[in-house]
Amino acid sequence: MNDMRRTLLWVVFSMSLFLLYDAWNRHNGHASFFSPPRAATAPAAGAGTGLPGGETPAAMAPSSSGQGAAVPAGGAAAKSPPAPLQTTITTDLFKATFSSDGATLSRLELLKQPEYREKALFEPIVDLFSRRSNQDEAGRHVVLLDESPERLYLAQTGLIPAAGGSGLPNHHTSMTVTSTARALQPGQDAMQVRFESPAVGGVKLVKTYTFRRGQYVIDVKNEVLNESAEAVRPRLYLQLVRDGAAPAGGSSLYSTFTGPALYDDATKFHKVDFKTIDKRGPNEKPDHPTTADNGWVAMVQHYFASAWLIDRKDLPAQPREYFTGKSQVLNHATGAVIPAYAVGMFVPLGELAPGATRSFSAKLFAGPQEENRLSQLAPGLELVKDYGWFTILSKPLFWLLTQLHALIGNWGWAIVGLVVLLKIAFYWLNATAYRSMAKMKAVNPKIIEMRERLKDKPQQMQQEMMRIYREEKVNPLGGCLPIFVQMPFFIALYWVLLSTVEMRGAPWIGWITDLSAKDPYFILPLLMTATSLLQTWLNPTPADPMQARMMWIMPLIFSVMFFVFPAGLVLYWLTNNILSIAQQYMINKQLGVLGK
Repeated sequence: MNDMRRTLLWVVFSMSLFLLYDAWNRHNGHASFFSPPRAATAPAAGAGTGLPGGETPAAMAPSSSGQGAAVPAGGAAAKSPPAPLQTTITTDLFKATFSSDGATLSRLELLKQPEYREKALFEPIVDLFSRRSNQDEAGRHVVLLDESPERLYLAQTGLIPAAGGSGLPNHHTSMTVTSTARALQPGQDAMQVRFESPAVGGVKLVKTYTFRRGQYVIDVKNEVLNESAEAVRPRLYLQLVRDGAAPAGGSSLYSTFTGPALYDDATKFHKVDFKTIDKRGPNEKPDHPTTADNGWVAMVQHYFASAWLIDRKDLPAQPREYFTGKSQVLNHATGAVIPAYAVGMFVPLGELAPGATRSFSAKLFAGPQEENRLSQLAPGLELVKDYGWFTILSKPLFWLLTQLHALIGNWGWAIVGLVVLLKIAFYWLNATAYRSMAKMKAVNPKIIEMRERLKDKPQQMQQEMMRIYREEKVNPLGGCLPIFVQMPFFIALYWVLLSTVEMRGAPWIGWITDLSAKDPYFILPLLMTATSLLQTWLNPTPADPMQARMMWIMPLIFSVMFFVFPAGLVLYWLTNNILSIAQQYMINKQLGVLGK
């Protein structure tokens, strides 16, 4: 029995070391072991997409005429075109910039989402004593889409012939803005920005972006006019293109998924990792679906996402075709051709007779991953929110948090309330465990005396120890059960707090101004360490001196990780410790073993 306890103790100790190593990995920018598995793959640079023609629109480079000419994926344009013109509009939620090249949405600033910079470990303390001003960080907002020397992240649409290649207006075709509005006026619910292309291959493309007050969804209407003397069969593509760099404003303390995602009703949600795209062979078929008559495509990063959505009523008879891939893309901000990743869909528009016009409407979501809003926009869209392996626990925990927040009005106190509910749910399980630990504490003097008396007779010592446990009706493993039962809830809540954008910038009390960031002055981690040591004192002291030392060392090692964890997570664990101590103290006092 003693060997079993020692083995279990080493298991718990090893888990603590593993969690510490995982935190160190995240601190150095590596992937977390608790990150969700990479479920999907995609074609590599230069690879086909598994679609008819095998092309990816991102692979098309502009010709010297600026009208677009197809080059193989991974290729580059022979001559860089002149810098495109920019059109900027402002709404209550967005400051959006369009490029004249294809009316591409090349920059999108989220005016309701402040930018937070992760501070170094002791920087807040230095700021406190030096009275350093934070005014230089005030007024900055999250920039989701961008074409700058630092980043490339674009939302594009265009046309390609049914047989592939170019010859129709695409995202390189120079388009002219024909609307005059540049700002959403007070009292105005919506505004439109309209772009028109010249005729390319006898086909003209008109794009109309509609911004609505209070919505992170942009309506995008594509009108195709066949001005040629022959029928055409164009395909519309909707794609998101970005480089593989980590999102701006991220943290070095943890790793979250960044990359393409797809969804359809039949095969559900797929993530496509950048590294998997890099490794995909040129002739390998992607593992994600390539055809469907429903679903969406997205580009995901921590807290935010962009996605192309299509209403079912707008679907043509033919199924849409999904693609992912990598190609060389011109960054107009630097004039350099850089590798970029694309995710998107083709939508066949059918045959257009000479003089005919056809319209197709889509929606572009670009904003924070607010779970309740995402679920209302499209089936499965809330899955872009990264819950790791414990989604089955994380989703109900998030629901409970939102209900408590609606009642209390503060996310920090909602976390405290959640702990109270969990302690109530596990009350009898914890009580049974604490009684077992209290009995262990009561018989501990007998065990110590027996071990000293039989130290030279190990086999007899084990038999005598089992006899004492049996007579005193003590289960030496009973006190470990709460740890293993609550660990999945701890990890699930870790991902809830890590991925919930509503926690971003949410204050609790006093110095805790952001529950998604670490405690700037380490007050909560220090309190948590103290409560962990107090719990150790309340627990029975192992008779083995080595085990006794480990019982004191383990809380210290485990607590180190909490110095870099989000304050909301530390608040959860601290509250859990305090309530556990109170329950254990009362049971120890009832059984008369307090202080033994």
